[in-house]
Amino acid sequence: MRTKLKNDEEIMLLTKKHWLPILIYPVCLLLMATVLAFKVVFLSRYFSYLVLSTVFFLLFKILERTYNTWIVSNLRVIEETGIFTRTTMECPLDKINNVSYSQNIWGRLFGFGNVVIQTAAQHGATIYYNVEHPQLLKETITTMQEEYRRFAWRDQTEVITRLFSNEIKNSADISVGAEIEKLYDLKQKGILTESEYNSLKYKILAFDNHSYHT
Repeated sequence: MRTKLKNDEEIMLLTKKHWLPILIYPVCLLLMATVLAFKVVFLSRYFSYLVLSTVFFLLFKILERTYNTWIVSNLRVIEETGIFTRTTMECPLDKINNVSYSQNIWGRLFGFGNVVIQTAAQHGATIYYNVEHPQLLKETITTMQEEYRRFAWRDQTEVITRLFSNEIKNSADISVGAEIEKLYDLKQKGILTESEYNSLKYKILAFDNHSYHT
């Protein structure tokens, strides 16, 4: 993995492309080269070049598999691609709307398939092709989403608990601005609706005015 992790970020799953789709094309090329070498006389002299080209192609596909990975952490899903250059795409867990996977008959037999991640972004769905254990990738993403929401709800509970306790009214160390900022962050994550955010913000400001006048 080449992407730097954030604070408190942990890797939950790292997966790659399955071996079978990678091997199919080089093997097919090698078989075609062999058949042509025996069927077409003048091509036999080029057989060694065809084999060498196939080997280089296979090595390239192996390197591609090594460096093209999908990572699920407790905060985001990361896609890394590129051998000589590097491209990284990431999607925060709270921005993912739906995850699904599909397998053809060969995928079911050998354990690979495509995973589709749908987000609220304008570009729509992102598809990961020929992933090893696609069901595991899908389930890991959904599990981490549930964990993420659970911790977000815990944060919301802490804010609301502080709101209705005597801390805001009686402690000079509590920053009303900080409390409102936490509420806004929860709204941005989709944990609070606009009306819930405005209602709680109003109560915090009301508590602050009450404390000021008393």
